[in-house]
Amino acid sequence: MDALIQSKSKARQRLLIEAGIVAAIALLLLFVIPPILVGSGQGFRVNLLGRYLALAIAALGIDLIWGFTGILSLGQGVFFALGGYSLAMFLLLQLPDGQLPDFFSPYGVTELPWLWQPFYSLPFTLFAIVFIPTIVAATLGYLVFRNRIRGVYFSILTQAALIVFFNFFNGQQKLINGTNGLKTDTATIFGQTVSSPPVQAFLYTLTILLLVGGYALSRWLTSGRSGRLLVAVRDDEARMRFSGYDPTMFKVLVFAISAGLAGIAGALYTVQSGIITPQAMNIAFSIEMVIWVAVGGRATIVGAILGTLIVNFAKSILSERFPQFWYFFQGGLFLIVVTVLPGGILGWLREDGVRLVRSQINKRRPLQTYPSLEEDPGVQYERKNLANRESDG
Repeated sequence: MDALIQSKSKARQRLLIEAGIVAAIALLLLFVIPPILVGSGQGFRVNLLGRYLALAIAALGIDLIWGFTGILSLGQGVFFALGGYSLAMFLLLQLPDGQLPDFFSPYGVTELPWLWQPFYSLPFTLFAIVFIPTIVAATLGYLVFRNRIRGVYFSILTQAALIVFFNFFNGQQKLINGTNGLKTDTATIFGQTVSSPPVQAFLYTLTILLLVGGYALSRWLTSGRSGRLLVAVRDDEARMRFSGYDPTMFKVLVFAISAGLAGIAGALYTVQSGIITPQAMNIAFSIEMVIWVAVGGRATIVGAILGTLIVNFAKSILSERFPQFWYFFQGGLFLIVVTVLPGGILGWLREDGVRLVRSQINKRRPLQTYPSLEEDPGVQYERKNLANRESDG
C-alpha cells in the first residue's frame, strides 16, 4: 500500500515538473523570444515562428496516430486544408451587407453560393474548423478500419483521398477560387485587418496557447490505460482483439482527433501566412509532416514539436541562402533519420546521448537488477578476494 502511495506521489511530482517546464517554455515564447528577434532586426521571424508552432499542432496529431498507434496517414493535408478554408471563408465574408468577396466577380457569380452561407456565423466557423475534419476522418477511418485495412494499404488509401480532394478543390473556381485559393491578409476581423501587427500578435499568442492545449491532450491520451491501449494497437493488434478490445473504435477515435488537430493547425497557419490554396493538399506537404515527426522522434510528443521547428527553420534558412539545395537536404535528412537515427533526435538523446554523457563523466551505469545485493559490502569484499585469487593463480 505504501509503495502504491509513493508511486502516485512520484507520478504527481513528475506531472507538476512537466507542467512547470511547459509553462516556462510558453512564457519564453510569449515574452522573451519576440523582443529578441525584433531587437535584432529579424521581426519577420516572429511570424515564421507562429506559423511553425501552428504546424507543430498538426505534427502532434501525426505523432498520436503514427508514433503511438502505428497507423501512417499520408493524407493529413486534407484536414489541414479543411480547417484553413473554413476560417478563410468566414474572414472573406466580413463585408457590408450585399457585397461578395472580390474573387467571385471574374467568374460572373452574383449570388453567394449556399456552401458559404453558414460561414457568416463565427460559432459555426469555430465548430467547422475542428469538426469538419474530424467527421471526414471518422467516416473514412470507420469505412477503412472496420475492414481491417492497415499498414501500407491504409497509407495508400489516405494518399488517394488526398488526390481526390486536391483535384476537387483545384477545379472549383466559381466556388472557392480554385488554384488561386483564398487570401486572408487583406480581410478584416473585428474592425482590424488580419495582417495588422495587433491581430498577428493575438494570433501568435493564441497559437501558443492552443499548442499547449494540444500537448496536454496528447499527454492525457498517451498516458495511463488509454496510452497502453494505443501502443497495443501498434504492437500487437491481434492480441488486443483476442483480449476482448475492439481496435477499430480506438483507431477511428485517434484518427479523428489527429484530424481535428490538423484542422486547428490549418486555420492558424492560414491567418498567419495570409492565404490557403489547394497546395496544402499536395502529397509532398503531407509527407513533410511525417518527416517532422520522424526527425523529432516518434511516440515522444515533444519530439513532434521539436522536429517541426527544426526542419522548418532549417528550410527557411537554407532556402534563403541555397534555394536550389533545400530538397536535397530534406531527402538527406530523412535518409539519416531512417538509417542512423531511427528513434529521431529525442530517441538518440534518451539512449545514445545519455550513454555518451555517462562515458564522458565516467559515471557508473545504474544497476538493472538486484541493486541492494550488488552494493552489499560483503558481496563486494568477496568479489574482490576472488579477483585477487585469480590474479595470483
